[in-house]
Amino acid sequence: MGVSSITDKKGITLIELLVALVISGIIIGGIYRLFVTQTKAYTIQDQVVEVQQNIRSGMEFLLRDLRMTGFDDDNNPMITFKYPPDLNQDVYILGDDSITVNYEYYDKTSLQYQKHTVAYWRDDSDINNRKLIRQLTINDIAGPQETVLENVEAPPGIPLFTYGIDTDNPPDGVVNNWVLAGAVGASKVVAIRVRLTARPEQVNPDVQKMVSPRTLDSIVTLRNLCLAK
Repeated sequence: MGVSSITDKKGITLIELLVALVISGIIIGGIYRLFVTQTKAYTIQDQVVEVQQNIRSGMEFLLRDLRMTGFDDDNNPMITFKYPPDLNQDVYILGDDSITVNYEYYDKTSLQYQKHTVAYWRDDSDINNRKLIRQLTINDIAGPQETVLENVEAPPGIPLFTYGIDTDNPPDGVVNNWVLAGAVGASKVVAIRVRLTARPEQVNPDVQKMVSPRTLDSIVTLRNLCLAK
């Protein structure tokens, strides 16, 4: 009876093996597809976070310099700015996609006051990778050009800079109108609106399809010019 029970045991048939392989393949395929989907989602989210951080960093550079526009410490009479800026634009040079500002800065290393002239502009020489450029000139000695932000977008009809002007006479430091650079004229600029748009680096087709450019919009008051009489 022991011999009969052993010989009556059946093994796995070919059909059962094939069914098991098919089921295993379906499960593995599903796991792989989920892995690919999660990887794409992580890559896209990582690119979104990176471009947002880059825009914030570039905006911080801009706002820091714009807030200092026209700062003139009376401890150093050798550096002076005129208030309000005259037609020679000795405090700032305005453009829709560029701006140059002047301010006095105390350098703790040399223990001296310095005249800082800071220029920002959007470099459109490569339309596939526009850049926001910063150049610092100290006491009329120009420094190197620095790339503050890459992959900058140029949305139609949206300039990098617009200007809040005070048209009252005498000026009271309150914005009466927002205009482009060409419409400023002799009006006093008391605030600047910066709209910075950038996109992720276009190296991943999934990112190109699913991630739109990100925009950061900020307004900075030129406090030193508002306080100047």
